[in-house]
Amino acid sequence: MSEIAGAPGAADPAGGPEPTTTERKTSEVLHFAVRNPKLLIGLGIVLSLLLLGIFGPFFIDQDPNEYVGPKSQPPNGEYWFGTTSFGQDVWAQFVYGLRSTFLIGAFGGGVAFVIGTTVGFVAGYKGGIVDEILNMLTNVVLVLPALVVLIVITAYLEVRGVFIQGVFIGLTSWPWAARAVRSQALSLATRDYVDLARLSGRRTWRIITTEIAPNMSSYLVMSFILLFGGSILIAAGLDFIGLGPSNGVSLGLMLESAMKWSSLYLGMWWWFIPPGLGITMIVGSLYILNVGLDEVFNPKLREL
Repeated sequence: MSEIAGAPGAADPAGGPEPTTTERKTSEVLHFAVRNPKLLIGLGIVLSLLLLGIFGPFFIDQDPNEYVGPKSQPPNGEYWFGTTSFGQDVWAQFVYGLRSTFLIGAFGGGVAFVIGTTVGFVAGYKGGIVDEILNMLTNVVLVLPALVVLIVITAYLEVRGVFIQGVFIGLTSWPWAARAVRSQALSLATRDYVDLARLSGRRTWRIITTEIAPNMSSYLVMSFILLFGGSILIAAGLDFIGLGPSNGVSLGLMLESAMKWSSLYLGMWWWFIPPGLGITMIVGSLYILNVGLDEVFNPKLREL
C-alpha cells in the first residue's frame, strides 16, 4: 500500500522525508538571523574583540605592565596605542585587558545565570511553599545594595583575582534572572505536555531540562547575554575605584591608572580612550546583539 500523503514520515514530492518541526523552526530562525543587521553587527564586533583578547597576547612579547619604551609617547608605528607615563605599552595592556574583561563577563555572568535559572525553574515548577521560600530569598538578595556589598567584600580580600571577583559578582547579580525565569516557568508548568511528563513519573529535573527549558531556550540565551554585559560593567566599576585584580591588567584598571596619574590633565588621550572605548564597544555590541536576537526569535518583531 502506498504511503498517505502528508502522513508523518511520508516522503515529500522531491523524494526526501519531510523536515521535522524542530528542523523547520531552526531553518526559520537561521533564515531571519542571517538577514538581521543588528544581530550581525553586534555579533561581529563582539567576536572580533573576543578573538583579539584570546589570540592577541600570543603575539606580544613583553608583559603588559613592563616598562618597555620612552615615557608618554603618543601612538606611532612602534607603539600603536602609545605609552603610559611610565613607559608601558598601552596596546599590550589593552589586548590583555580584553581577555580579562571577557573572562570576568563569562565567569560572573555564568555564575549568576546558573543560580538564577536554577532558582527560577525550581520555584516556577514546584510552586507552593517552595516557590514562596525561593521567592523570599530572591527578594532579600534583590534589595541588598549589591555594589556596596561588593565594595566591602573586595576591599577586605588580601588577594583579588578575576575568578574571585566573578564569583562575588555572580552571587549578587542573579535575582532578576531568577524572577524572570520563574514567571516563564510558572506559565509553562501548566501546559499539557508537562502534565503528561509528570504523570509518567519523570523526575523534576528531567521535566525541567527536557520539557520546560527547551521552550525557553531563546529567552535563556538573551538572559545570559544581559548578565554577561552586566558583569563587565560591575567589574569595570570595581576596577575603576581600585578594587580590581591585585595582579594583572584589565580595561577598568587601565582607566583607574590613567585617571590616577592625570592622563586627562596631561592630554594623554591615548591612555584612557582605548579602555573606555573597549568597554563601551563590548557592552554596546552585546545590547545590539540582544535586540537582534529578540527580533529573530519573536515573530511579531521580524522584518520580512
